[in-house]
Amino acid sequence: MTGFEAIDELLAEVRQEVELPPAEERRMLRESLNLSRTQVARALGVGPSTVGGWESGREPAGEVRERYAYFLQGARTKLEELDESAREPVASQEPAPADGSPADTEPEGTGADEVETLSVSEACVLCGHPALHQVAGFPQHLDPAECGGAAERATGTGGGGGAKPAGTPSRTATPVPSGRFVKVVPVGRRVQSTAELPDLIGDAVTAALADHAGDVEAATAALVKRAIPDAMALLDETRKGGRYDVVAHPWIPDVLRKQTARGADQIWEARPKWFRSELPAGRHEVTALDINGAYLSALKTHLPIGRLEHSTGSSHDRRRAGIHLITPSAWEHEAVLPNPLGNRDEPGPLWVTEPTMRLLLRLSGPKYGLCDPPEIHESFTSGATEGLLEKFRVALKDARDGAIAAGDEVTLEYVKAMYSKFVSTMGESNYNRELYRPDWMHLIRSQAFANLWMKAYKAYDEGLVVVRAMGTDELHVSGDWRGVFPEGRGVSEVKVKDTYTVGGDAGPLSRK
Repeated sequence: MTGFEAIDELLAEVRQEVELPPAEERRMLRESLNLSRTQVARALGVGPSTVGGWESGREPAGEVRERYAYFLQGARTKLEELDESAREPVASQEPAPADGSPADTEPEGTGADEVETLSVSEACVLCGHPALHQVAGFPQHLDPAECGGAAERATGTGGGGGAKPAGTPSRTATPVPSGRFVKVVPVGRRVQSTAELPDLIGDAVTAALADHAGDVEAATAALVKRAIPDAMALLDETRKGGRYDVVAHPWIPDVLRKQTARGADQIWEARPKWFRSELPAGRHEVTALDINGAYLSALKTHLPIGRLEHSTGSSHDRRRAGIHLITPSAWEHEAVLPNPLGNRDEPGPLWVTEPTMRLLLRLSGPKYGLCDPPEIHESFTSGATEGLLEKFRVALKDARDGAIAAGDEVTLEYVKAMYSKFVSTMGESNYNRELYRPDWMHLIRSQAFANLWMKAYKAYDEGLVVVRAMGTDELHVSGDWRGVFPEGRGVSEVKVKDTYTVGGDAGPLSRK
């Protein structure tokens, strides 16, 4: 083939991309037909968060763009047919608020606006015993301690025999034999047996081991390689029935964008790299503790749900989360505790994340009184929730705990890769195009640093000598640390990374 023929062939392959309606119309077409993102994503062969990105302004390309355009045109035609034939109109969902904040979808959690008091008790959907409240339309016990124990208290077998709550029927509740219980969980406005919930992690491990004929190293390598798409699939699964849609590709302010191609943005994560310059006189046995699952624990943090909105002023709204430009106050405890802002050489204002801001405000409050509150200049925030990734976190934690108990290193390494890579690829990444939330990435990392700082303070408050604090998971202490921190491999426990001795004379510690 000559050079000219190759050029002609290349030009012949060029096609004009099909036009798509504006992002807000894409969402309107889907919602007007009462179709979920998951349904559309399954038909197009993509993830639900990808569809969410397209509805927030991201543009698909190639063959999937043509399929998406075909769906949108078909949705428009279907709506026109329904109007013309005077059929029962499709119940459309509430459109997204004009301010860019996400619209409510299905209930999640047990917020006060979803709880109703029943005039007559009904069977709890979780345990089958009488309950006096309903949550999202389902009779449930609000107190987990009561769930499953109402029958025992009604029959006097619970040991208390106290008075019945007002409104409880006088008849004795008939206990359901334990073998007949079907454990269920809410999924949207329906309930689903927990046995029906897919075990994505376990299924992936089983398949990988089968594909590699039981070769543990090969199966582990294959699972780690696919950790990011698998984590996104798990996120989509755990978000089913959630109160809020995950806004996967919102508008991002310039301070969250990289200043150069290989540079960083302007957000300060408060990563600690601290060591105590002097120790009390005497010999010190120092233990380097490893904090387990630091990033996994940090998934429980206040995350902004929708598009970040700009504001100025010195007030902080705890119902919102994001990033803040502050001038921090002086820190006068460097000799015994790390600065909650981490190691920072340049003075003046800086952009910090929500976990750092909340930590500074907490430490400036009456309980601690360690510093003055920071001065807030401006903020980019959105309505927030601490439970946005909670089901995702719990699924990973349960899989991690089960793997440790079973000595299953394949699952353990796979789960570690899932949550660590999930956090690290939320920003600009060639490996995760389903989620672009650099604000979330910074917030989760900063939450891990804030968690480490609070462990350092707990050690100090319990009489230990804090010697070093580094990164997300390393804390060096001198003293009886087992009386302060439980030892083990669980997320709430610590492991010993190293032990060493600092000589008998007081003096500066060397950097290592």
